[in-house]
Amino acid sequence: MSLASAQPRRGFSLRQYAACLAGIVWREALRFLHQRERFVSALVRPLVWLFIFAAGFRSVLGVSIIPPYDTYVLYDVYITPGLVAMIQLFNGMQSSLSMVYDREMGNMRTLLVSPLPRWFLLSSKLVAGASVSILQVYAFLLIAWFWEIEPPSLWGYLTILPALVLSGLMFGALGMLLSSLIRQLENFAGVMNFVIFPMFFASSALYPLWRVREANPTLAFICELNPFTHATELIRFAFWGQVNPVSLGVVAGCAAAFLAAAIVAYDPSRGMLTRREG
Repeated sequence: MSLASAQPRRGFSLRQYAACLAGIVWREALRFLHQRERFVSALVRPLVWLFIFAAGFRSVLGVSIIPPYDTYVLYDVYITPGLVAMIQLFNGMQSSLSMVYDREMGNMRTLLVSPLPRWFLLSSKLVAGASVSILQVYAFLLIAWFWEIEPPSLWGYLTILPALVLSGLMFGALGMLLSSLIRQLENFAGVMNFVIFPMFFASSALYPLWRVREANPTLAFICELNPFTHATELIRFAFWGQVNPVSLGVVAGCAAAFLAAAIVAYDPSRGMLTRREG
């Protein structure tokens, strides 16, 4: 036996990384399939806003010609990207809620003590959650199509995919970061509401920023700083086959920052998780 073959292997092969990623994504997909009420609840909220709230304002509250729209659009068309972002935000929080549950039940501890790098395990969990949210979004867009809400061309359903991936990663990373700060499962629901509703209402999801600025410049400034606003605008422009460079940079930067903070927080030597459990 040669000296090279006698030395232990260092690191992992791409095949091993791929097998780990596939296993985590498959586990999340199975959980999603077994929890049908999760799929239904993810669609009920935006559909209520679309069929009841937006329908009531459809003939009263329209949106003037603003990018990316080339003409006057109805209110239900305008709020659809914001509802898509809301689906992804709720899914990111629910996926993180499962992490808190798994951590209490011991499954997450088993995953985190794997010899694979922790950053890769958390990133794989993030990719799995974002994949589930994309399926939910396309189910919502299918229902919205019957409501005559559709992009200018069928290419919009394809051009929106990169925006969904990026925004899904950002919301999932935000939820993962919050899950590292929560020790008990029952406390996470309150934190979800504290994060979700301010982000949703203080954004461009319901009203254009120019209209908010006319009513309250301070609120408009807060909306411009809100990552949910930029996720909504990124999805809105992508649905119309365009790119919003500012929103693209903000969403990508926030996704990277939230993920980096979550990886540090889940680090057993220096993260918030260890300090709280200690």
